[in-house]
Amino acid sequence: MSSGLIDVHAHLLPDFYVQQATAAGHAHPDGMGDWPSWSVDAHLEMMHRNGIGTAMLSMSSPGVHFGDDSAARLLARRVNEYAAELTRNHPGRFGSFVSLPLPDVDGSLEEIAFAFDELDADGVALLTQTQGVYLGDERLDPVFAELNRRRAVVFLHPTSPVCWERSALGRPRPMVEYIFDTARTVTDMLLAGVLTRHSDIRVIVPHCGGAIPVLADRINEFMELFVPWQKAPSLDAVQQLRALYYDIAGTAFPRQVPALLKLVGTDRLLFGSDYCWTPSSLADAHIAAIDAADPPAEDTTWRSLTTANAKRLLPQALR
Repeated sequence: MSSGLIDVHAHLLPDFYVQQATAAGHAHPDGMGDWPSWSVDAHLEMMHRNGIGTAMLSMSSPGVHFGDDSAARLLARRVNEYAAELTRNHPGRFGSFVSLPLPDVDGSLEEIAFAFDELDADGVALLTQTQGVYLGDERLDPVFAELNRRRAVVFLHPTSPVCWERSALGRPRPMVEYIFDTARTVTDMLLAGVLTRHSDIRVIVPHCGGAIPVLADRINEFMELFVPWQKAPSLDAVQQLRALYYDIAGTAFPRQVPALLKLVGTDRLLFGSDYCWTPSSLADAHIAAIDAADPPAEDTTWRSLTTANAKRLLPQALR
């Protein structure tokens, strides 16, 4: 399967995690009806059916921090060790973007060291916000400094925004709120200078960038004209956004990928299934739509393009 798709947006969901999250009040996570079912065998079967060679596993929302730092550290460690065991037991089929117990900075620094030095992690997965702390918050700068030192891959994943009780209008938050919370945290990182101070991290933005492609010029204009800077950034907002990677999980075609390509080049696109939070049948349909879309260039397919991009981004994980 070395020539198969490389899925950078794939989720594990072990039973022990579901039990702990449910006990913490997440019986209907992010307004969804229930937790999806997941198993290693079912995940491998979906991969085989769709020609996916390797899946980079990460935890989705609501993450590992439910309000207690000590409990979050323990849950992050258990999840990360579980994912590392899967990668060892299924060499070449699974990789791992580890969870951190943010906004606990000390716990997160400890987990980064353990995950990269002991578990051979392939990157980290960060929610758009944890306990109300978005990714541009200066309190998180030591975490980004350490990730920058390690030249880490940082996979972003949306969660319910802090205002979801009013903004979601009683509807499932992944439908609209995820898209805008992705834009919110990326904008926060831009305006806080995270991406220029820590330019060696490689950031993956999910779901074709959420609302970012249509907001990029507006963000750039505000950043240039209305946001006070002590020192102007070396790159404007559009230039910084063009340097990020974007997965095409979800409804990539017919509209989202063409919009994204108005902002970035095809060398920044990666494949994502969003399984198991995207049900198997729907993941099949999304992949079929990618295969049926007009190819990105002559003698190239979306499969070959995104696979080549992922191999450049994650050479160690895909050796």
